[in-house]
This record gives sequence, C-alpha cells and structure tokens, in this order.
Amino acid sequence: QHHGGAQVDIYEKLPVPFGLVRFGVAPDHPEVKNVINTFTQTAHSERCAYYGNVTVGRDVTVPELQQAYHAVVLSYGAEDNRVLGIPGENLSGVYSARAFVGWYNGLPENQDLKPDLSCETALILGHGNVALDIARILLSPLQLLRKTDITDSSLAALACSKVKRVWLVGRRGPLQVAFTIKELREMINLPGARAVLDPADFTGLENAVKDAPRPRKRLTELMIKTALEKPREKPVEAQAAAPREWGLKFQRSPQEVLPTPDGKRARGVRMALTRLEGSGDSARAIPTGEVEDLECGLVLSSIGYRSLPLDPAVPFDTQRGIIPNSSGRVEGVPGLYCSGWVKRGPTGVIITTMNDSFDTAQSVLEDLQGGVLDMSPSREGFGAVESILRSRGVRPVSFSDWEKIDAAEVARGKAAGKPREKIVDPAEMLRLIGH
Repeated sequence: QHHGGAQVDIYEKLPVPFGLVRFGVAPDHPEVKNVINTFTQTAHSERCAYYGNVTVGRDVTVPELQQAYHAVVLSYGAEDNRVLGIPGENLSGVYSARAFVGWYNGLPENQDLKPDLSCETALILGHGNVALDIARILLSPLQLLRKTDITDSSLAALACSKVKRVWLVGRRGPLQVAFTIKELREMINLPGARAVLDPADFTGLENAVKDAPRPRKRLTELMIKTALEKPREKPVEAQAAAPREWGLKFQRSPQEVLPTPDGKRARGVRMALTRLEGSGDSARAIPTGEVEDLECGLVLSSIGYRSLPLDPAVPFDTQRGIIPNSSGRVEGVPGLYCSGWVKRGPTGVIITTMNDSFDTAQSVLEDLQGGVLDMSPSREGFGAVESILRSRGVRPVSFSDWEKIDAAEVARGKAAGKPREKIVDPAEMLRLIGH
C-alpha cells in the first residue's frame, strides 16, 4: 500500500496459507480468524502472488531468493516448542501444547498424534492463552465443538474423552499469569464446567494490584472474585450435569514426570514448590526445597514456542531463538529482513505481530528510499525461482489453487453442519488441485 511499484511474492511451506490463523487459533474462536479476509484481499492484488508447497531452505535457499529479489523478508514464526528438560518428559501421555493444538486444528505434521484421553485428570504446565485454549477444548460440551472447524478425527477422540478435571499449573503467582481477561472470562463461563480457585492464593492481592496497569488489575480482580464467590446452591440436576472442573495452581515448578509401575506412561508430575523473589512481571520463582506430587494421566506442556534456523546463510541466535536484527533488518545482511516471532521471540497476540510487521515493512521502505537496497540490477523474482523449483521437481500451489481446496473444505463442512472440514493430508490437497 505504501509503494505503488512494489511487487510481493509470498512463499509458504504448506499448500494452504494463513499459518497460525488457520492452525493456531482455537476452533471455537472464529471471529479471530476474520483477519483471513484481509489476507485474501491482499493476495488478490495483481502485485501480490502466493506460492505454497515451497519449503525455503530446502526447495530454494535464502541466497537464491536474494539473487531473485531486491528484498527478502523472513516471517516463518516459531515451529518448535520449548522443552521442559526434566526426567520423564518423553513418557507416553506427555505432549507439547504445540503438537496438541496442531492436532485438533488439522496441522498436517500433528495428525498422527493420537493423544490418550482415557484419564480423568489432565495437567497443563503454563499460564498463557494457549494453556487456556487447551483446557477449554478438553472441557467444552461436544455440541459447542461440533459447530466449529475442529477436525473430524479430534472431535471423535474428544467424544470418547474421560477427562473431567484440568489443572493449569504455573511457576509463579496470580500476578504473573500470561493469559488475557477475555480468555479467562470465557473459561469461567464455560457451560458444564466449574472453576476451582483456592481463596488462599488470592488473599491480600487487592492491595498489591491497586497500582498495576489496568489490564492486569481487571484480570486479577476477576480471579479474586471467582475464587471468593460462594458456590451458588445448584439444584441436584445441575450438579449432575456439571461434573467437569478446572483450576489454577500457582508457585509450582515441574521437576519430574512420574512413571506408572511399568515405566511406560505418565501417572503424575512431581512439583517443586516455589517462592517469589521480586514483584510484578520480573518476579522470579525460587524452589523452596519442598515438593508435591500431582496425579494425572495426561500432561500438556505449554511453556512457549521456539523458532528454528532456516538456512545456514541466515544468522541465528540459538540462545534467544531469533534472527539477530535491528527493527527487522537482519544484522550484517543488507536486503534481508525478518518479522514476527522469529524477529522478537514467541510472545504477544495477533495484533502484536501485525504491528511488528508494519515496523519491518517501514524498514524496507526506508532502505529503499535511502539507497541501501541495490536497485540497479532488475531482479526476475519468481521467474528466476520457478526454474530452480522446476529443476528440483517442486510444483508450487497458487492462490487460486488454494481457493479450490478452500471450496472443497467448505463443502465438506456444510454437509456436517460446520464452517469447514479441514483436509489434513497435503497429498490429498495436491490431488484435489490436480498436482
């Protein structure tokens, strides 16, 4: 929009576009996916082209892209998860939040996850929005999920789920939770599930939160109110209808996943109890030396995502899991930029990432005006890349190809009373468009 002559080509590893909006946003949050309409509008511009089914770093290298374009922006996000680094985390019944979310959202690489939902108690390690999403999906009434674009196979698995209690556990206290008030309120109001918050966790917090920023203050007040509310006398039928519950546990840090007697499965997590040093967002959790065992048959680790290096030619800070950059300009590589989680780490919501991309685009425009980008050679763009891909037997998927896949998904969904039924096998997507 800010440059009348700019031509933009988008390369994507999967045949289908939209990344985290398609594969990360919870299926019962369709309004969050409305940003897809803006993306689609952009993709329909004659100055924009989409090339799916192309893995950068394998099918075409970053230096090859730099030869073909005046500027290259990397915004491939965080496709791995942080590990707990504790004994037992590889036991059966322990999953990363990233894989679990990918499973119910139809991310091809997670389709064979087959999480075991045969236990009554699930433990989610983490106090962010993703942790709340997972808890909500595990405890939502099936009739609510049936109307969403959740995948057919995960719906079938959830229909047989025995999980009726979910604990969300964090190392720090109520004043450090990372979820937002909208997600918490949704969880509190979830039909058929009750919140179990220990009033002792919230005593004295009214004063501590007086001068906190407004979002933190409102969030804490909602937790306090929920914890202190007397359970309303429910008729017996209502109690029978609400056998599910969830709760927040604080100041516990996972030390070890405990195995069943045969050593194969998770049966609980040993927690180190912690005390806080410092206050606010910078408070640190220090183990007290005491431990507590929490029994559960399902452990979901939601402690954050992690970016991976894409190509040896691109500098990468493995400690911080980002491409070293200044305002999106990759250090020491003129004409190469980055945006999103690979630029500043896996934090924030969609709007944070949007603002971040505007910042990077601004850097590209400034470099264009300031003569940093070498505009003298005319660059062929996709013309040059196409011959490279052809020589390697790679056939890109166009945006109109995607629209055929999209139409097929919507038609399948309609038959089931859903907004869409996602196709989860890339080979089937490619067959559908005659590749």
